[in-house]
Amino acid sequence: MKATSKAQQKAAGAALSAKRGETKPSELYDSSKDMYDSMSEEELEEMASTQRKGKPQKRAND
Repeated sequence: MKATSKAQQKAAGAALSAKRGETKPSELYDSSKDMYDSMSEEELEEMASTQRKGKPQKRAND
């Protein structure tokens, strides 16, 4: 799954860092914490590695 916004990509990066033990899970907020709990390291890596160029800052509400 690819990130659809810069904010989503950043949140995935934070969750991935916690999943790898580089930061504490208690330091995560909101969507990063949800991603940490529900996604595998491989899924987070794929989402965090999405190119940011051309992505909106935040995802538009449908």
